[in-house]
Amino acid sequence: MIVIGVAYHHYAKLIDAQIEAGPFHDSIDIYGAPASLNDGDALAEKDIEAELKLSGYAPAENRKPGSFHESSQGLEIVPADGFGDSQVRIVMDGERGIRRIEVNGRDIKTWTSGYPLMENVSPGREKRRMVTFQELPPVLVNAIVSTEDKHFFHHRGLDLARIAKAAWVDFRQGRKEQGASTLTMQLVRGLWLQPQKRWKRKIAEALMTIHLERKWSKEEILAAYANLVFLGREASYSIHGVAEASERFFGKEPRELNLPEAALLAGMIQRPSYFNPYRNPDRASERRDLVLGLMRDNGYITEGQYGAAVDTPLKVIASSAHADPLDAPYFLDLVSDEAQSSGQPEESAKSVYTTIDLNLQRAAHEALDTGMAQVDQLLAKRYSKGGPKAEAALIALDPHTGEIKAMIGGRDYARSQLNRLFAKRPPGSVFKPFVYAAAINTGIEGGETVITPATIVNDSPTTFYFGNQAYHPGNFRDEVFGTMTLLEALAKSDNVAAVKTAQMVGYRRVVVMARSAGLNRNIAATPAVALGSYAVTPFEMAGAYTAFANGGMWVKPQVVSRIQNADGRTIRGQRDETRQAIDPRVAYVITTMLEEVVRSGTAAGVRARGFTLPAAGKTGTSHDGWFAGFTSKLLCIVWVGFDDYRELDLEGAKSALPIWTEFMKKAARLSPYRNAHEFPEPGGLETARICLDSGKLAGDFCPRTASQVFIAGTAPQDRCDMHGGGEEPLPYIPGQAFTESLAP
Repeated sequence: MIVIGVAYHHYAKLIDAQIEAGPFHDSIDIYGAPASLNDGDALAEKDIEAELKLSGYAPAENRKPGSFHESSQGLEIVPADGFGDSQVRIVMDGERGIRRIEVNGRDIKTWTSGYPLMENVSPGREKRRMVTFQELPPVLVNAIVSTEDKHFFHHRGLDLARIAKAAWVDFRQGRKEQGASTLTMQLVRGLWLQPQKRWKRKIAEALMTIHLERKWSKEEILAAYANLVFLGREASYSIHGVAEASERFFGKEPRELNLPEAALLAGMIQRPSYFNPYRNPDRASERRDLVLGLMRDNGYITEGQYGAAVDTPLKVIASSAHADPLDAPYFLDLVSDEAQSSGQPEESAKSVYTTIDLNLQRAAHEALDTGMAQVDQLLAKRYSKGGPKAEAALIALDPHTGEIKAMIGGRDYARSQLNRLFAKRPPGSVFKPFVYAAAINTGIEGGETVITPATIVNDSPTTFYFGNQAYHPGNFRDEVFGTMTLLEALAKSDNVAAVKTAQMVGYRRVVVMARSAGLNRNIAATPAVALGSYAVTPFEMAGAYTAFANGGMWVKPQVVSRIQNADGRTIRGQRDETRQAIDPRVAYVITTMLEEVVRSGTAAGVRARGFTLPAAGKTGTSHDGWFAGFTSKLLCIVWVGFDDYRELDLEGAKSALPIWTEFMKKAARLSPYRNAHEFPEPGGLETARICLDSGKLAGDFCPRTASQVFIAGTAPQDRCDMHGGGEEPLPYIPGQAFTESLAP
């Protein structure tokens, strides 16, 4: 007895320590950025309801705090922290979105529902959503008890009658046939013990079970069990808890489960993979019906309810339908890794508040799905049925803070957890702005050679020699345009012109500029650098482009705004990492040149597809398809290519650009991003109208002219002498394609 007493005391201390910390104390709650609804946001009612649910609101007609319901007036919400008659009304305007927001009858512009809980993750990549006993519907409680422990509410942790019966059956059969574990014993085993079947573990399990029954109520034990139980796998995560499984298989909260659905979940507990309704629907249906029979035999349902439930076809949502557009699995992987590595062991992370905007994440999913359907059609013409399927990735961030607002690392997370945003690929022409930034920077450094947007370059086929190697760059489809200004060369994405520009400024200077903007150290000072031949990741490129969009300041992309421990104390705030990567004047000149790319160059499809806000961007076409672009509010990078590294052979304008444009159009309908303005101009610049043929100041009869920004003191001084008199001058028209001749 003394030995048993000592053992009991030892195991009781283990349980008490974890009860004090909480049974899932090592799990981490991950939240999105505050969910704000704004007057004029283009959101459907179902989208708003989805965000409300993530923020802890429940559909209900009883006007309880933290509930919402539909009415003839719109969506009626009772805030979770509401007082008295506090009520929020979202008045909808059909497909146009939110028409008006009212709080207690008073119009407001913005209402914030709170921080949406995106995921609860435990070590071992366990995915669960926590619920209390009150959130479990009686039908599910009865199904679990009938299946796993029908005397649960009547025993004290050990069901002695069941243990005796199981021992007798096992003795007669000569092998273990009967299980005698109660729900409490299963919970103890899952939380504190290893699964091996040894007498020492069995004794520990019994003693810990007795103690847990003394410390916790039956309701607390059942809720912990419901949150612990393993119910299958999804991609690289294991699904734990009835709430996560309910969402996975039925797209519902546990409280919304009906009788057949509750029976199916309870039946899966015994062997989740064997009874998986996607892989083994017949087994799952038979198991569900067995559970329904047990519920009938235990008096929880009537014969009529049993018959109706058994006759109900097995219904689970499509295996791809659970991929809610509000999901951000690639983003959450990144957050989880960062959270697990933050803080000291004694103050580990409990709540992680992230940067993601779920409305923008939804827009990213929709844009990528639409754009990749078009890419699939284009590729289907090249490959026979069953050909390779291209992949895609998208990252959007605030260029001023580095906060990542949307992230997609691939088309199907369940099929592949590879985050293509971190896969190194040659960026092609998306890299060229760094070549031209190094060139324009000569206007800051001074010296014998000063290169400006008006500098003339010839793209005639040229062989470049570097070391003992010859390099023969060519344009897409082997086009040759002749002489042109650097402004035109970037707009046309001319390859020979880019290499000649890099040669003029010096390949080493190009590499220094790229590394200053955060690109990796494998980029080498060779002619190939001008064409983006050295691999980078889309994530790297997103950070690098902040230097253009943020007045020359490089900002490190980040996913976490703050991390708190279990006591609610902030153990890590937002880590702003910035540095002056490019002179503000150079960054602005390059931005104006990238605006020209969008107006009239290779990215003119942005305007043709209906995006009208001030924007700058660059296509990339080499091995893969790229588009990098930004407004004053938002920066976005899109990559399209094959996982097996074969050539995509589609211009960025036909692969990545449509996705970027569709995404930015959707973003522009949301309040934080809709009022993008012209890019702010720093001091130290001058503007001159130049002739696009000679690169000199435009004369009265120059047929193609443009107003262009220069570093102060570097604008052309000589007037064009290429064009004689006799004709009225034809001014440059913004948006006019450079390839179109305006000469008479």
